Formats: sequence, structure tokens, C-alpha cells
Amino acid sequence: QVQLVESGGGLVQPGGSLRLSCAASKNIFSIYTMDWLRQAPGKQRERVAQITSGGSTTYADSVKGRFTVSVDNAKNTVHLQMNNLKPEDTAVYYCRATSELFSSIVHWGQGTQVTVSS
Repeated sequence: QVQLVESGGGLVQPGGSLRLSCAASKNIFSIYTMDWLRQAPGKQRERVAQITSGGSTTYADSVKGRFTVSVDNAKNTVHLQMNNLKPEDTAVYYCRATSELFSSIVHWGQGTQVTVSS
């Protein structure tokens, strides 16, 4: 069983930065695709960033150029660097791991709150 634990959320002013971390209980990044998703109040959950086992990255248009996803294999951690944050980035952010061998195997973190407000 894989456990994912997010951290790094908090309150930040518009234009500020945060770095979210998702620590996995074991090294899975060679066989899992990692996603960061977010859900704002009253809205559907949306994927904002993805990194595959091969290192390919994809971003939602709303965060492109501001967010960067990366993997630290030594620490079994995937990061989401968020710069130039906007109030509309306020949401609960979730980390998700999807097996590239068996796509039905999916693991979720518990989520971390990000609030962008002056």
C-alpha cells in the first residue's frame, strides 16, 4: 500500500509563492504518474499539473508558466512550486499517484489548503 502525505499549504498574499510537497511511503515514481489536483469551494476538482515516470510534464492553462512540478527521487517526494499566486488559486490541493502498469491502482493524499488573499 502506498501512502501519500501532502504538506506546504498555507495563506499567502497575491503574487506570492508556495511549494507543496507530496511524500510517498516508498519510491514509486518510476512506475507511477503523479498528478496535482485542486478543488475550490463549489467547483469540480481539476488537474493542474502532471509528471510521468519518464519526466514528461503537463500543466493546466490556468497555471502554465507559474507552477512547476518536479520529483525528488532521493526523498520520495513530488513538489509543486507555485509562483505568482492569484486569489483564484485558492483551493485544497491533492496529490494523486496512478500506476502506469495498472491504471486502476490509484492513491490519493489527504489534501492541503492553499489560500491566496490579501
